[in-house]
Parts: sequence; C-alpha cells; structure tokens
Amino acid sequence: MVGSTAPEPTERGVQPKERRRLWTLPLGIWSLLAVGAGALIGTVAPGVGEGMKILGDIFLNLVQMVVIPLVFPLIVLGISRMESVKKVGRIAGKAILYFEVVTTIILVMAVSLAKLTNIGAGAPVAGASTADLQKLNQGIDFRELILHAVPKNVFAAFSEGNLLATITFAVFVGIGMAALGSKVEPVERVLDGLAQIMFKVVGYVIRFAPVGILGFISYDVAHYGVGNLASLLGFIAVVYVGLAIVLAVIFPLIALIFRVRYIDLVKSIGGLAGIAFVTRSSEAVLAPLLQKLEKFGLNRSTTSFVVPLGYSFNTDGSVLYQAVALVFIANAYGTTPGFLTLLLMVGVLVILSKGMAGVASASVVVLIAAGNTVGLPPQGVALLLGVDFIVDMARTAVNVVGNSLAAAVIDRSERKVAAKEEARRLSNDNNRPAETLAGEAADTHRLEQSKEAMRS
Repeated sequence: MVGSTAPEPTERGVQPKERRRLWTLPLGIWSLLAVGAGALIGTVAPGVGEGMKILGDIFLNLVQMVVIPLVFPLIVLGISRMESVKKVGRIAGKAILYFEVVTTIILVMAVSLAKLTNIGAGAPVAGASTADLQKLNQGIDFRELILHAVPKNVFAAFSEGNLLATITFAVFVGIGMAALGSKVEPVERVLDGLAQIMFKVVGYVIRFAPVGILGFISYDVAHYGVGNLASLLGFIAVVYVGLAIVLAVIFPLIALIFRVRYIDLVKSIGGLAGIAFVTRSSEAVLAPLLQKLEKFGLNRSTTSFVVPLGYSFNTDGSVLYQAVALVFIANAYGTTPGFLTLLLMVGVLVILSKGMAGVASASVVVLIAAGNTVGLPPQGVALLLGVDFIVDMARTAVNVVGNSLAAAVIDRSERKVAAKEEARRLSNDNNRPAETLAGEAADTHRLEQSKEAMRS
C-alpha cells in the first residue's frame, strides 16, 4: 500500500538472528568452550571448581533418569518383532562371542605393548597410600554377579538403574509378546510411544551436556591438579598409545573384515564419543547413541539389544587400561613378569572384565582383584588413582566406539543371514539357484531397512 512503512530488517531483524546464531552453535563447540572454561576455573579458583562438581552430577542424574525407561521398551520391541526366539539366541550368541574375541585380542596387544616399553620400572610406589581404596570392594563375587543379572524385583532393578537386570527382564517380556503375536499389539503401541517420548526427552537432556562438562572439568582440575602427572606420564602415554592402536588399527581391521564403513561410523558417533570422553560416563550417551546408530542404517532391534549388553561385557578401553596397569605395577615392584605370568594376567582379565557390570568404580575394582590373583599389592593401584581420571576419559570414549562397532558387525551378520533365508525362500518358490538370488535378496533387504530407518 502507498504510504505504508516498510519493515526495518537491519535493526529489528538482524540483531535477534545474530543472537540466535550464538545459541545455536553445535554441541561440540559448546563442549569445547566448557572444557576450556572448566580448566580455567579449576586452576584459578580450585575451591569454586570443586564445588561445581554438582553440575556434572546433575547432568548424569538426568541421563540416568531416562536410560532405563528408554532401553526397556526398545529391547522389548526389538525382540517381540523378531521372527523367532531362535534369532534372539543367535544375536546374543554372536554378541558374546564377538565380545570375548575382541577383548582378548586387545588384552594380548596391551600386555605386549606394556612389556615392550617396560612401563613402571622405577616408579615411586613406596609412598603410595591405600586410603582411597578402603571404600572399594577388593574382589568380585561371581555368584552375586549372576544374581545381579536376574532380578527378583524388577521395580527395584529399575529404581537402582540395574541395566543388566533390565536387559534380562526385557528379553523375557519380548519373548512373551512375540509368542502372543497380534494379541499384544496395543501394548506394542504403548511401548513404542514411550520410546519415542524418551527419545525426545533425551534430546532435551543432551543440551545440558556442556553444563555437565563444565562441572566435571572444573572439579577434576581443581581436585587432582597436575602434581601426580610427572612421575606417571609414561603410564598415561602407553595407555593412550594403546587406545590409539585400538581405534586406528584393530577396529578398522575388524570393520574391513565385516565390511563395515568404519570412518563413516566414527564420524556419525564422534560427537557422542567426545561427550563420553569429558564426562567419563558411557551412560551419558547411551540413548542418543542408539539414535545415531539407527540413523547410520543399523536395525533398531539389533542395536537396542547389542549396545546395552556391550556396556556390561564389551569394555574394550577399560580392559586395555587394566592390562597396562597390571604390567606397570609388576615392573614397579621389581617383579619382571615372564611369558607364563603374562598369559595368566590375560586369562584373569578375560574372566574378571566380564564381572564389571553393576560394580562401583569397576575398572579399579577389577584391577585390584586381578592384582590379588597374580600376587601384586594394592599399593600399586593406589598410585594410579591420582591419574585415573585422565586415562578414564580416553578408555570411556573407546568403549563407546567399540560397542558401536560391535552393533554394526552383528547387524551386518544378521543382514547376511536374512539375505540367505530370503534367497532360499525365493529359490524354493521359483526353482532358481539360491546363489543366484542371494545378491538380489541382499539388495532388497537393504532397501527395506533403509526405508524403515527413514520412516523412523
């Protein structure tokens, strides 16, 4: 209209847009800013830094608040929608076998690396204090571990955040729903709705990650300082080199064997691995990790079962740390481990590392138990506590990548099984060779999975 006043985008439009840009920075940028701010606060004002730990604790509480309500319906739905109980057992068997083989390979590599570098020789273990170990259990009761995985009260298991017991109960519920078929479709819709709600809540919670990171870094720098680093830099370096070998050599080789797009996978979950690194908590990224893996193209029924199971039985970064630490302690006390002793260390850790589920300060507890088994004193473990938070960050991030790769490998294997079954069915229907139809079936199955991922 003539005489109307035109809007003023330069004054009233651009300024709010610039403010919006500030608040819509990527989560990774905010996390890096939080790391820098936390390190500064912890250094300049240690008293304030220690008090800011509450921010990290609040963030972890928010994460743990949604883990069980999300994992339970996902596992139930994933199993109830599988074709048979046989498939559930097959996936579980593959996952456990994969976990055992990969962790054993990593243990052998870690022990060899620690032995080659002679890590720990001359370390000042005489002044190590075991006061910080008194509050930890110095052993693992496998009877209690088994009972821990089979809940007598599912509501108590839910309230305690007992992930392993939740998985057990969810498997039984999923099998029961699969047996009932269409009769339980209303229950499936309710559980699917609950899962969608929890995914949305996770999106809200993860926005608070930089605040939690700020709290954790401020506390770590203020509480631990850098005094213990000088004498243990070699130990830290060997652990980080070992974890780098796992990420850059062992995992890519596994991905190559099973034809998993490893680089793309790491790009997809890299931000979550970074959050796990600074928060030192795998649970902090469990829910968004399941979302990322599904967007990557993995089947939800596979990831929702394999990843939570891996959180209990596939701690790749943690077992590497424990192996290096045992050799470090042995060398520090002048006990040069021979070949048979090294094999014993590997065997003990293979067994004990599977007992980490539900144990507080799991890596330290397993390390103490393994040290006792091979005759090493706990004072050596006490010496390492001063730098535990530094290596804990890296081993937690590697655990996240390792479980993501495990899910991708199992999913790839299941796709091959599905393709063969489809080819066999088509061959029976059309009297055509199964080998000729296998490629067609695989392409059809991949197309259906992609459509399903896009719909979700």
